[in-house]
Amino acid sequence: MQDKHRFFEQLVSAYSKDLYRYAYWLCKQSTVAEDLVQETFTRAWKAIDNLKDEKAAKAWLITILRRENARMYEKYQPQLLELEASIVADDYHNEPDEKFEKQQLHQAIMALPIEYKEPLILQIIWGYSGEEIAIQLDLKLATVNTRLFRARQQLKVLLTATTSKKSQYNTSFDRGQTK
Repeated sequence: MQDKHRFFEQLVSAYSKDLYRYAYWLCKQSTVAEDLVQETFTRAWKAIDNLKDEKAAKAWLITILRRENARMYEKYQPQLLELEASIVADDYHNEPDEKFEKQQLHQAIMALPIEYKEPLILQIIWGYSGEEIAIQLDLKLATVNTRLFRARQQLKVLLTATTSKKSQYNTSFDRGQTK
């Protein structure tokens, strides 16, 4: 039992920050993300004996978190905020334009359909390879690659539209016109 406690403490210390970041990307609310991580570790503790390979702990915890997120959204839809207080912990060092661009990117990613958003987040936040994403999402590698490609294509469209709107606004503002 002592080894079980020690192993679980190692899991919490090793993966709690990563799980929080992933949960935050999924729900965009810090308190909800904290609840998701807490519930993930609660369920992980109850099922710790089911983990056969310690090397698979990260993937196992992500799977639990994804399922918890799905359960939460089956029950209710939280209110989403227009703007977030912080996107990255050290965001205050960035210039205002960089903050705005990060915010645009985050909003564009969150606007993607879930089948595109999920593999993209697993790749950019967790650094998973296509094969690892396929295992996580129980998909074929070709499907994952297609979804990642389509996610990037949709992001380009969304970000191009946002950039052109911003430049149109700036041009009309410079001329003394407002829309």
